[in-house]
Amino acid sequence: MSDQEVQPAAELKPGLSQWQRVSNTFMAPSKTFEDIKNGHASWWLPFLLFVIVGTGLWTTVTYKVTWPTIVDNGLRMSPKQAERLDQVPADQREVQKKYSAIGQKYFWLLAPAFVLLMNVIAAGVLLGTINFGFGGKAKFGQVLAVSWYAGLPGLIKLLIGVLGLFAGVAAESFLPGNPAGTNIGYYMAPPPETSMALWSLMTMLDITVIWSLVLSAKGLAKVAGTKPSAGYTAVFGWWILLGIIQVGIAAAFS
Repeated sequence: MSDQEVQPAAELKPGLSQWQRVSNTFMAPSKTFEDIKNGHASWWLPFLLFVIVGTGLWTTVTYKVTWPTIVDNGLRMSPKQAERLDQVPADQREVQKKYSAIGQKYFWLLAPAFVLLMNVIAAGVLLGTINFGFGGKAKFGQVLAVSWYAGLPGLIKLLIGVLGLFAGVAAESFLPGNPAGTNIGYYMAPPPETSMALWSLMTMLDITVIWSLVLSAKGLAKVAGTKPSAGYTAVFGWWILLGIIQVGIAAAFS
C-alpha cells in the first residue's frame, strides 16, 4: 500500500438557488446556464411563476373581459366560422357560443399544463438536434431546465396583459393568445381586415419570444458544450420551420 495519504474527493460547490437562477436569467444568464450545466437543473420555480402569473391573467380576463366576449372576438377574426354559426338556429347558436366560452375558459386555465408539455417536447427535440446534429453532450434534464428559464421573459408579456386590462384596454379587442403589445401584430388591424397569414407572421415577431429564443440558444450551447452558433442554429432553425408551418396553416384556413 502507498504511504501517501488518501486525498478526500473535492466537494461540489453549492449551486445557485432557484431565485438566483431566475434573477440571473435576466441580468447574467450565463451564470444560470453554467449552474444548470453543473448539475443544478431544478425548474419548479419558473413553472410555479407561470402558474401564478397565468392564473392572474386568467382571473383578470374572467372579470374584466369575460369569456363570451373572447368568443365574440375570435368570431370577428374568422368570418367563415361566424357565417357558419349564423346559419344555425338562434337557440342552438346560443348554446354553441355558451359551450365555446366554457371551452375557452378552461383551456386558458390549463395553459400552464400545456406550456409544461410543450417544454418537454421542445427539450426532447432540441436535445436530439444539439447532440446528434452538433456533437453536443447535453442531458435531457439540463435542456428542459434551460427551456423553463429561457422562457421567463414570457412572464413580462403576461404581466403587461394584466396591467393593460386594468389600465383600460378594450375588452372587444383583447385576445388571450396575444395579450400585450410586444409584437407588431398587436398594433395591426386584426383579420379579416389584415390577412390571417400576415397577422400571424407579425404576431410571431414578438420581443419576448425572440428574447427567450436567444436565451434558449445560449443555454443549449452551454449545457451541450458546443459553439454558440450551434445553439442558435438549432433553436432558430426549429422556430423558423414552425413559423412557416403556422403561417401556411393560417393562409390555408383564412
